[in-house]
Amino acid sequence: MSLSIRSSLVMLAAGLGLAGGASCTPTQVLEGADVPRLKAISEEVDTERVWDNLKELTEQHMSDQSLPCESLFPANIRKAYPELCNLSNTKSGKWVRDRFAHLELSSQDDVSTGDTDVSTTNIVAEIKGTSKPDEVILVGAHYDAFWQGADDNSSGVAAMMELARVLSKYKFERTIRFVGFDLEEWGISGSHRYVKAGNGEKVVTALVFDCIGYYSEEEGSQKSLPGLPSPTKADFLAIIGNDESAYEASQVYALNNELKLMNTVPLISSGNGTPTMGQALTLSDHLAFWFAHHKAVFLTDTAPFRNPNYHKKTDTLDTLDKARLGQATRVAATAIAYWAGGPTP
Repeated sequence: MSLSIRSSLVMLAAGLGLAGGASCTPTQVLEGADVPRLKAISEEVDTERVWDNLKELTEQHMSDQSLPCESLFPANIRKAYPELCNLSNTKSGKWVRDRFAHLELSSQDDVSTGDTDVSTTNIVAEIKGTSKPDEVILVGAHYDAFWQGADDNSSGVAAMMELARVLSKYKFERTIRFVGFDLEEWGISGSHRYVKAGNGEKVVTALVFDCIGYYSEEEGSQKSLPGLPSPTKADFLAIIGNDESAYEASQVYALNNELKLMNTVPLISSGNGTPTMGQALTLSDHLAFWFAHHKAVFLTDTAPFRNPNYHKKTDTLDTLDKARLGQATRVAATAIAYWAGGPTP
């Protein structure tokens, strides 16, 4: 999750329902869903493969060279945020490209310098839609990380690549586009440049992963803003939307409940995430889509609001929950397949 936004996250108890979607029954929200087929697709997600992806990604970061922090950041910033001198993206980016190639999905590098001398390289691959190829369901996760970044965000990239493996075996009405976003940890740069270039115009809905592997059953393990109803255990996956994507967030929530995959908590930020406490829900690449008034749903374990290893060297593989990481990937698989309109014959 991005270093540039450190607001507290507003957690709502699952029983409170979803703003913008709470009045809809599950049947209404999931109109037209072939639940048995979606369930079958979710069951193709292999937890061991997700975990193997995670292991390989952390190894890439551990053996990679960090970005040249002394030339990028002044001394006072480096002192305040020592993680900036342990940020890598080269080997993890190559790993993403290699995985797409292994799945026989051709990928392209979307390179941009924006308004700075620092370039970003978003890595893009697609499963082309059959009847509605110009309508895109985007699946995104940032591949840059501090130290080995097991949760932040090797977990999200590991899930994205397992989804690419499972979904690439099928055909869908809409195009499914996978994007490895670059330099989220440096001002959410890659996704902002991606959207600013107009690449989000045909995106019907984006689903963004960032930190989906850390969970705890301990009382008091989940933090939130004071004075608001909140779960006290970090045993859930947060499904986050804004006003414009509230219905899509309710669909993810309803699909998960229908298939009984894992404990989830829905959260809705008003507007595009900027007003007052809504800022707390803008911690990753989905923000670029919200700002441009594109629909985006964010899946996260809430990162610094439960994970004591956030942006630290201790964000390691052994601190994560393999089973729940697999279940979170299954939640995403059902939503993507449903939105994409398929699988088709």
